[in-house]
Amino acid sequence: MYKYQCKILIYINLHVMPPSGVVLSDRMTSTQRWPEQGWALLQLLLVASFSQAEKPVCRQRGAPENPQLSMAGDIMLGGIFSFHSSWKDRQDTYMHKPLPLECSSLNFRGFQFAQAMIFAIEEINNSTDLLPGIALGYTMYDACGSIARSVRVALLLANGNEIESATSDSPCTRPAQVQAIIGETSSSPCMAIATVIGTFHIPIISHFATCACLSDKTKYPSFLRTIPSDYYQSRALAQLVKHFGWTWVGAIRTNDDYGNNGMATFTETAQQLGICLEYSVSFFRTDPPDKIQKIIDIIKMSTSKVIVAFVSLMDMDLLIHWFSNYNLTGYQWVGSEGWIFDSQTAEMDKHHILDGAIGLSIPQAHVSGMREFILNVRPLNSSSNEIFTEFWETLFSCKFKQSKSSAENQRECTGHEDLTGVHNSFTDMSLMPIFNNVYKGVYAVAHALHSILGCNETCNPKVQLDPFTILQRIKNIQFKTKEGDEVYFNQDGDPAAKYEIINWQPTEKGIVDFVTVGLHDASLPADKQLNLQNKSLIWAQNSKQVPVSVCSEKCPAGTRKVLQKGKPVCCYDCIRCAEGEISNITDSITCVRCHPEFWSNERRDACVKKEAEFLTFEEIMGALLTAASLFGTCTTAVVALIFFRYRKTPIVRANNSELSFLLLFSLTLCFLCSLTFIGQPSEWSCMLRHTAFGITFVLCISCVLGKTIVVLMAFRATLPGSNVMKWFGPAQQRLSVLAFTLIQVVICILWLTISPPFPLKNFEEFKDKIILECALGSAIGFWAVLGYIGLLAMLCFFLAFLARKLPDNFNEAKFITFSMLIFCTVWITFIPAYVSSPGKFSVAVEIFAILASSFGLLICIFIPKCYIILLKPEKNTKKNMMGKMAPKSF
Repeated sequence: MYKYQCKILIYINLHVMPPSGVVLSDRMTSTQRWPEQGWALLQLLLVASFSQAEKPVCRQRGAPENPQLSMAGDIMLGGIFSFHSSWKDRQDTYMHKPLPLECSSLNFRGFQFAQAMIFAIEEINNSTDLLPGIALGYTMYDACGSIARSVRVALLLANGNEIESATSDSPCTRPAQVQAIIGETSSSPCMAIATVIGTFHIPIISHFATCACLSDKTKYPSFLRTIPSDYYQSRALAQLVKHFGWTWVGAIRTNDDYGNNGMATFTETAQQLGICLEYSVSFFRTDPPDKIQKIIDIIKMSTSKVIVAFVSLMDMDLLIHWFSNYNLTGYQWVGSEGWIFDSQTAEMDKHHILDGAIGLSIPQAHVSGMREFILNVRPLNSSSNEIFTEFWETLFSCKFKQSKSSAENQRECTGHEDLTGVHNSFTDMSLMPIFNNVYKGVYAVAHALHSILGCNETCNPKVQLDPFTILQRIKNIQFKTKEGDEVYFNQDGDPAAKYEIINWQPTEKGIVDFVTVGLHDASLPADKQLNLQNKSLIWAQNSKQVPVSVCSEKCPAGTRKVLQKGKPVCCYDCIRCAEGEISNITDSITCVRCHPEFWSNERRDACVKKEAEFLTFEEIMGALLTAASLFGTCTTAVVALIFFRYRKTPIVRANNSELSFLLLFSLTLCFLCSLTFIGQPSEWSCMLRHTAFGITFVLCISCVLGKTIVVLMAFRATLPGSNVMKWFGPAQQRLSVLAFTLIQVVICILWLTISPPFPLKNFEEFKDKIILECALGSAIGFWAVLGYIGLLAMLCFFLAFLARKLPDNFNEAKFITFSMLIFCTVWITFIPAYVSSPGKFSVAVEIFAILASSFGLLICIFIPKCYIILLKPEKNTKKNMMGKMAPKSF
């Protein structure tokens, strides 16, 4: 919108100052002064005359400024490009009006962007398919790399450039001069322009402003761009760094919206991927040298070997200059699209600081005819094209004849010099993807206008163009360029985010070759976005080995990371996993505990199945116990055979042969039941081993108890008038044995019914072994069985002890006493040994107790009798058995 300053009339207060030519004197009398009413009438006349002399006129504030490039047309497009990269500093005194900004450092890239826009406009004007009968014009201004100037020229594009409007009674407003603005190149100027122009809904389409902040449509509703947002680029750079295993990197950024916002997103993504920044510094090309020096010192003191540079093109040129002065080579550079594919930057790198750099660039593009158009530029003769004159003189180091600054030693420009032999940033077409972005931006506006004007064979020129309508139509357009590139904008005004991964590979001629080594497509799933091709990469200092940049070396499998105090998460120590824990990946932050049936190996990188431990027949201890059990069984069988062979002899008959044979049978079962404790426990073996042990031992003790009672009764029966034996005859003996045994059987049945023993995998006894054992089920049942055996043994021992001094040549009670003493001693010592023995040794202790007590009964009760039967047959007589002897002390 135009903004004018209407001329303000200054009214003379005639009460204070009289008309010209009237002289007041102190000597004048009151009668000589004009009446007050006369002065008021004169004042009204003067105001009327002034008002009729000049009508209200709307004037532009400030001095007018002509565009650097312009061409008239039916519909005008604006362009803002930096034809210069900087400006001359000066100190304003605030005593006079500041002079216009004086730009310096001619920037050929700005001319290339402008030429791309002109090429697109001329191509559209020559087309019969797009906007037929409508001529597009352009007005382009030099932003000079200044944000303030960018805003100023944007307002000039919106307002127009007339000094004053025609006299009119209408307000000082009219439609915008341009229908859309192409530019600017950097993010910060675009933010400022979009903030000011956004109120008027004039579309602003940038070709190179990538800051993610510009996607906020609440702040920048009229901003669109043909280059992807840095939100995707920053995340892609972090993924690229992670791909090569660089977890300890440095970061440099331009201190503007482009660098700060881009690096913020990179830092956030890097933290999520486990990447740490050793340092993150910012600078701007206008910073004083001491600030740049501090950045150099930080880099020299750092330990990271990778530098992520989110830097604009002009700032990168300054950075290369400083790095060259300090010969800072050997760093692996990771670059943003702001500089990574610019050949001018590569040419400035005389010391090969950036060799091997890798980064993201806009995908390569080709626009037929554009290269030839740009290189066919010629200086125009009109006085409004002074910028082209300066460009031509700089390009060929010459001066036009009319140039005031022409020096005698410089050759004169003709305007027809040949560009084919010139090699500089202007003739370099490495930024063709960006030129294509300018091209697509112009075509986006043209397609929107084509739709609004209802163009078919001709366009409707009567349609009133409204910037808001144009903006909305541009947001919804979708078309393909002549090269087949699809153009559209998403809800944030951004195109699809696709990048090429570029690697700087120096050639033998010293020229850097930009080799495409991969692609990144943000539209794909996260694990498929990064796609590196099978091409050999060149790294810093022409190395073919991927550089290593880590704070701490990777922790191998079998260890875990422990953070170093006061340092980032990428700095850590590697601690070996504890026993029973493993880590099977590198850089594991935790060790995982193995399943209870598994145990960690020596390297702590795998869980191996624990060795199942139980008493087996194959091992030495199991074999010895088995041998002892079988030996006891065989010995008992031999004794039984001897007793059966000599069953009619007095010594066998005198000791109740029926109980003797039953005792030998029970002892055989006792020896054999110990075998059930050897081998892998099963459900049946666990129930059998304890119940068989309990029942056979009760049967055995019951027989011994019966024999003890028989001995006592026998000596009682020798007393005159005693008839005790008739109360404990053979039938009563059998019943007593059966009754005692049945009690144990009932206890075992209750135990097996309520809570029987069962096989158990014991993980607690040993950390690296599984103890296969039989759990008791009901501890009460186990101790009831064992207690009942102990009760009968104590009773038997007590009765035998009472009968130990009975007169007899062969006092069986004495031998029973010894056997019960051994039996009780064994089982009393068994209890603490059984409880304290680990693993299979507790089973061995139980087997040993069974065998020891069984051997004690066999040896003490039957071996003396076998000795007499086999070796002292003369004593195996009834007379000798009934012979009276003085009892010996015991």
